[in-house]
Amino acid sequence: MKKRKNHSPEFKARVALEAIREEMTLAELSKKYSVHPTQIGMWKRAAIENMATAFTRRGAAPEQVSAAEVDKLHSEIGQLVVERDFLADASQQLLGTRGKKW
Repeated sequence: MKKRKNHSPEFKARVALEAIREEMTLAELSKKYSVHPTQIGMWKRAAIENMATAFTRRGAAPEQVSAAEVDKLHSEIGQLVVERDFLADASQQLLGTRGKKW
C-alpha cells in the first residue's frame, strides 16, 4: 500500500502559481511534479479564491469580543425573552386573544 504524500504549502503554492500562469497544461504539470491533475486544479482554485487575503491590512483583523461582553449580551437576551413571554401571557389573560405564543 502506498503512503500518502504530504506536500508543503510552499510546494503547493509553486505548483498552483504555475497552473495559474497556464504556460503548461495540467497534464504536463502533473507529469513534472508527480501530482494528479485534479489535485493541481484544486490547489489553483484555492489559490485564486484566497488571493484577496494577501492584500488585506494586517491590523484590520476583526474585533475580538470579550467574554464579559458575551455574558452581558446573553443576560440581556434572557431578560428580553422573559419579558416577551410575560407580556404574551398577560395579553392573553386580559384580552382573551387567541393564537399561539410568540
